[in-house]
Amino acid sequence: MPEATPQRRWRAACPNCGAPVEFASRASASAVCGFCRSTLLRDGDTLSQIGQSAEVFEDYSPLQLGSTGQWMGSGFAVVGRLQMQGSEGHWNEWHLLFDAGSEPPKVAWLSEDNGSFVLSVEVPLQEAPPDPVRLQPGLPLSLAGQRWSVAAVTPTRVAAAQGELPRPPQLRESFTVVELRNERDEVASLEFGSAARPSFSIGRAVPLAELRLQNLRVTATGESVSEATLQGRSFACPSCGAPLAPKLAQTKSLACGQCGAVVDVPAPEAKALGYTEQPPGAEPLIPLGRTGLLSLDIADAAIAWQVVGYQERCDIPDDAEDEQSFWREYLLFNQMAGFAFLVDTLEGWSLVKPLTGAPSLSAGGMARWRDVNFKPRWEQPYRAKVTHVLGEFYWPVRLDQEALVADYVSGDGRQLLSREATRDEVVWSHGRVLSAEEVRRAFSLPRDAAPSLQRDAGAFSKAGTSFITVLIVGLLILLVLVLVMRALSRDSCQSYKDAYGEYSTQYQQCRSNLSRSSGGGWSGGSYGGYSSGGGGHK
Repeated sequence: MPEATPQRRWRAACPNCGAPVEFASRASASAVCGFCRSTLLRDGDTLSQIGQSAEVFEDYSPLQLGSTGQWMGSGFAVVGRLQMQGSEGHWNEWHLLFDAGSEPPKVAWLSEDNGSFVLSVEVPLQEAPPDPVRLQPGLPLSLAGQRWSVAAVTPTRVAAAQGELPRPPQLRESFTVVELRNERDEVASLEFGSAARPSFSIGRAVPLAELRLQNLRVTATGESVSEATLQGRSFACPSCGAPLAPKLAQTKSLACGQCGAVVDVPAPEAKALGYTEQPPGAEPLIPLGRTGLLSLDIADAAIAWQVVGYQERCDIPDDAEDEQSFWREYLLFNQMAGFAFLVDTLEGWSLVKPLTGAPSLSAGGMARWRDVNFKPRWEQPYRAKVTHVLGEFYWPVRLDQEALVADYVSGDGRQLLSREATRDEVVWSHGRVLSAEEVRRAFSLPRDAAPSLQRDAGAFSKAGTSFITVLIVGLLILLVLVLVMRALSRDSCQSYKDAYGEYSTQYQQCRSNLSRSSGGGWSGGSYGGYSSGGGGHK
């Protein structure tokens, strides 16, 4: 397989400091001087200084300028980087130069996305772009001949830039990035910068192992940065002063092991730290740091997952008299597969992973993903919040962080979907049911832990226990009454949904009023996921 080769090298002196600036791609219209960080605009054979970039901060990404790889038979090299800043932290977008021969040259990016990586290519947008002001998470959108679901609308800015870029970075200027997903497992983005038309890119998730990356960053001892311990990234807990040292490069938040405070992990240049106090909680059934062998799909080989985080969550009943459900989620990490969630509810265990794409939804409330139909587990979505956390998280976790959750189950009860929505983002997760014994064996837990781990995993399927069957039959009469009353009033809430959006205060208040008047309420336990409110893809 060939490595990426430059199409035509071009070199000139930086007009600010005189250092040599080299362009390897004729698709690059801008560059950042590696010596003085001047932002340079290329016009033919002339360079002009148009600004200055902040210094790129050390974030322990395994990639660097000059890293090479292969994708779909073509070699590429990493020639530029944007460090983006949103409300939920920083993330990287790496500019890729592919082999010569493409006309016009590809503008491609390798970006961070919910704990994974997405490789996307910019494509021309032949139609008028949508108005970002009118878009909100969860809305459907037709664009470039495809049906999409709006996943996030994020105010963003470029915190720092490095190397060759297809256009000058908008340093210190805020702009809107709209993220789209579809049922083909694709992710697209619209970046509304200063240009007359937004840039439009389409991509999909890629495991780093499949890119055959070379020339990755190494530490002073010769270890690749993805394998090295991050001992240099330590700081004092702002609550008790105990030393905190994140073990993962992706960590955005962690809980202090000394006082339990939930601490925001700063970028290296930051001085102040935010934190939230929390009382001590019960120890998780699976210890933090434990590694277990599990497969995301029953047909796949098991891989090693390490428990790096733990959170307890509950639903938020609309009525104080409604029963409340509690469940636990373990954040798992694999160096090549990214992050997944092991979820412990009263109904059973499940293993789920955030999706790059978004399932399609039918008018009858059914969801469809990879040719499998999923039915809603509950009559309505329910509100959920975080009540306790331990360990590290790749998004800024918050106590009392809320999300609107909708759970779905396949006809055979073996596969699960979960949709979590906040005001800023919609995230889908997909996974499968596990037995308690499979969890116990995977993490080498003692046999006397079995009673604590035991849940009725069959409750998800048609072949559930007789208790569940009797319970469901017993509730049917009450549910029929509730359904009739809600059906009579459904149109009154639909107008709020159409006008303000599914996650709007107006729509949720209307549903809450209907629930109280009918005596019903939301209940359940999420199949896993999170409410990050931000994210990681260009």
